[in-house]
Amino acid sequence: MNRRTKPYILFFIIVVVFNCNSTKKKANKLGTGTPYDAKVDSLMSLMTLKEKIGQTIMYSGGWSVTGPVVSNNNQKHIKAGGVGAMLNVYSAKGTRDLQKLAVEETRLGIPLLFGYDVIHGFRTIFPINLGLAASWDMADIEKGSRIAAEEASAEGIHWTFAPMVDIARDPRWGRISEGAGEDVYLGSHIAKAYVKGFQGDDLSKPNTILACAKHFAGYGAAQAGRDYHTVNMGEEELRNVYLPPFKAAVDAGVETFMTAFNELNGVPATGNSFIYRDILKGEWNFKGFVVTDYTAINELVEHGFAKDEKEAAEIAINAGIDQDMMSSAYRLYLEELVNEGKVDVALIDDACRRILLTKYKLGLFDDPYRYSNEQREKEVVYKPEFLDAARHSAAICSVLLKNEEESLPLNSNQSIALIGPLAKDKENIIGNWAAAGDRKGKAISVHQGIQEYLADSKINFAKGCEIEGNDESGFQAAINVAKKSDIVVMVMGEDYDMSGEAASRTNIKLPGSQTKLIKRIREAVPNKKIVLVLMNGRPLNLSEEDTLADAILETWFPGTMGGNGVADVLFGKYNPSGKLTVTFPRNLGQVPIYYNMKNTGRPIPASNPHEDYKSHYLDSPNTPLYVFGHGLSYTTFEYSNFKLSTPTIGFSDTLTASITITNTGDYNGHEVVQLYVHDKVGSITRPVKELKGFEKIFLKKGESKTVSFDLTVEDLKFYNNKTEFTVEPGEFEIAIKGTSDFDFEHAFTLE
Repeated sequence: MNRRTKPYILFFIIVVVFNCNSTKKKANKLGTGTPYDAKVDSLMSLMTLKEKIGQTIMYSGGWSVTGPVVSNNNQKHIKAGGVGAMLNVYSAKGTRDLQKLAVEETRLGIPLLFGYDVIHGFRTIFPINLGLAASWDMADIEKGSRIAAEEASAEGIHWTFAPMVDIARDPRWGRISEGAGEDVYLGSHIAKAYVKGFQGDDLSKPNTILACAKHFAGYGAAQAGRDYHTVNMGEEELRNVYLPPFKAAVDAGVETFMTAFNELNGVPATGNSFIYRDILKGEWNFKGFVVTDYTAINELVEHGFAKDEKEAAEIAINAGIDQDMMSSAYRLYLEELVNEGKVDVALIDDACRRILLTKYKLGLFDDPYRYSNEQREKEVVYKPEFLDAARHSAAICSVLLKNEEESLPLNSNQSIALIGPLAKDKENIIGNWAAAGDRKGKAISVHQGIQEYLADSKINFAKGCEIEGNDESGFQAAINVAKKSDIVVMVMGEDYDMSGEAASRTNIKLPGSQTKLIKRIREAVPNKKIVLVLMNGRPLNLSEEDTLADAILETWFPGTMGGNGVADVLFGKYNPSGKLTVTFPRNLGQVPIYYNMKNTGRPIPASNPHEDYKSHYLDSPNTPLYVFGHGLSYTTFEYSNFKLSTPTIGFSDTLTASITITNTGDYNGHEVVQLYVHDKVGSITRPVKELKGFEKIFLKKGESKTVSFDLTVEDLKFYNNKTEFTVEPGEFEIAIKGTSDFDFEHAFTLE
């Protein structure tokens, strides 16, 4: 039989069906009902234990100038049927060549899965995820991930390790840049948008890729904001804060999960059967498979949770981990553990079945090369409509933090002093986790973006300083261009690798001498407007900058078309509409700080913020510099005529809250309307406010619109200290605002 034809006829001649219901108690049953169950069972009946274990193995390729590189050892394992997936391999030719090894040179011809970190774009890079969240635009987030899937799938990629849906409330943690911020409700909606974008509505289409919800669970709460660090929290906090976005991803049909690096309450996540067997595969009935993060099984030894890698493999498979990324623990020890009676073969069958089922859904058994399409690869990369979408995203994700005396928008009659290490930057602008994005020239700098609006003769550039270091030799040149220009635009921020994995910081101020340069410019031109444009992957301490700059525009790392999108905002082609999804502290000592913290028994009264023996700091206000939900516009919006359909609701009723929004300014613009609720008294203490709805609307100047939200009992439920998902009668405060910075004025009663 020809190896090429073997996979396509195999399942028409096999009559033996493996009984998947033989799985013992510790394995979570997949159940039946998919069109592929019989095919999976038939294939598995032919597989040896070693081949089944092979499906649970993932290894990594590398990359050279000419294409992907896989070690000889990895090629040997692939040919032996000992690898189920590869990461860090892309290009249509590269993935096709490797797929041939699996399909044409193995006994059963089972295709490989190719995974890659497609986080906020593949070739066409969109703003970083924290920036995308600031758009509050689910359609845009879905569209961006759809474009990423289009580009990545054309190069043979089947699977992305995204979205990261960790709730993150500590700006020191570098990976805050990869998520949606601090809010549970918003984060859950964003998780769904990513999953829908990546996976589409039919996985069998070759332009879809598997999504992966990560990192399960609690990773965003790493102690001291230090990556890979310990997490301790009660089950109430875990279920109310950190799990809901993952449950939302499951509800959206996410196909894979990734483990977290942290331990959770003394048990490393990769060995935590409670979160994988009991919650994910048990309570939530998740049908996909779980992959570790990079070498996470090996790390059970360093955690002090396993005595050696063999025991680590035993712990992980028993905990519900289906695929081992890069540790080799499963390859080396699972068969031995089965033979010793320490691992039930049913657990390996369950893991293998889950992985094979996913490959069937992707259509890889019908055509293993369907994703590796060199013609489509050429056609989709950097398509004009993709670049236009990235430009639009860069604009709508920008957050106008401050705008004194209408310093923005700029006008074409002004001469501009363009200053800063990121003004002409094309390397950092696409941010961390930029997949196959081009850092060597494809990206559009802010300087290039401004050139669309101003003649070169009106742009006076000076770099001024580097991102890091204390060199002040460029200060005078920057001062000189500031003096001869009408307005100063300073583009400052972080290097791209200052955020992301392994990029925790104890100092969240602008690095290097950047702030000092802003001070010197302010001293040199005290009467000129200074506009600060920021690129960064986390909330920064901008307390000094807030006093020095007249306007501050937060652009995050805005992506391939970032320079164009930022310029569109600066010159008013797009009226800024972004809103923060994470709190900006006044100083590091306030951290962690987030909008929906709980009250203490001694809250500080607003009338006396320095009252003794109340919960406050001696040297700083309790309030942040910029709150969750904050973001200015070039226009103004008036909120009026708040109404509730009824002051009292029962457990089966729906409450409708409405308000009228009027654009009272001189520009057309978008507004993010936000609904907040406060459960005043509960069996456990409740946050001071919680986001429970939002809607992004567009209003022309002078236009009004009534926005309504419906609330049911389901929206008010929470996990109590008995782990019951419930709601309790009583009084609830309610508000509809354009920011989280407000005092409640209205209430309703649930009885």
